[in-house]
Amino acid sequence: MITRRTFVSVSFGVAASAILAGCGGSGSSSSTAASSTNVLTVAATPDPHAKILNEFAAPLLAEQGIELQVTEFTDYVQPNEVVFNGELDANYFQHINYLKDYDEQNNEDLVSVAKIHYEPFGIYAGKSSDLTKIADGAEIAVPNDPTNEARALLLLQQAGIITLKNPDDLGATPNDIADNPHKVTFREIEAAATPRALEDVDFAAINGNYAIEAGLHASDALVLEEASGIAFEEYANIICTTPAKEKDERILALVAVLQTEDFKKYLSDNFGEDVLPAF
Repeated sequence: MITRRTFVSVSFGVAASAILAGCGGSGSSSSTAASSTNVLTVAATPDPHAKILNEFAAPLLAEQGIELQVTEFTDYVQPNEVVFNGELDANYFQHINYLKDYDEQNNEDLVSVAKIHYEPFGIYAGKSSDLTKIADGAEIAVPNDPTNEARALLLLQQAGIITLKNPDDLGATPNDIADNPHKVTFREIEAAATPRALEDVDFAAINGNYAIEAGLHASDALVLEEASGIAFEEYANIICTTPAKEKDERILALVAVLQTEDFKKYLSDNFGEDVLPAF
């Protein structure tokens, strides 16, 4: 069952810390003038997205008079739904490839406003600890959404566990495996559940945000995808909204404060190699 945890942080005054998001692309004081309201509502998964919004973006945006209200979700479906139906202004939780697939599958037209960060995707030890000595018939948990399952298979190919018919297939499924010498099997489950599956499977492919929530780090992974090229192009996490709000100055304001050298330092200080800048 999809669970939802909602948490809204509201500013208590101009000088108080409000949880805000939005900032003019140019950073000028006119960034809020064209907006009908200085409240920006954003859907996010808890770590690292909501934490970033609340800890880093909020104080900076408060200085510009923009109040950010953050609603947290623990799944990958609802954050897009609430933006598409107009319940919230934007979201910050997904990578570009996931958004492309979501729009196609749901006949929607949500758009990426900007790349913000990248979370390394890794294979983590469960009942087995050595991926290089994987046993025949080993079971591996993988996310069941199309883009992240393909991401897991590409990583397993990188590790030499399987070979795909098309080695660059961003939409691969287990049916697209050309060679599986160890006859590994796949437990296809919701991405949020992959960390919990570790006690029951040999290995699990886990998205960076869910790894962080489970107390796992990039350094704990047995193998990480190569953080360059296709990873940054397809799996960078973005600020997403509707076409009608793509130029909304509150949203551009949010992008502006999240694409600075100060933000890069914040990521390094708070997340190390778990969350990397993607701009």
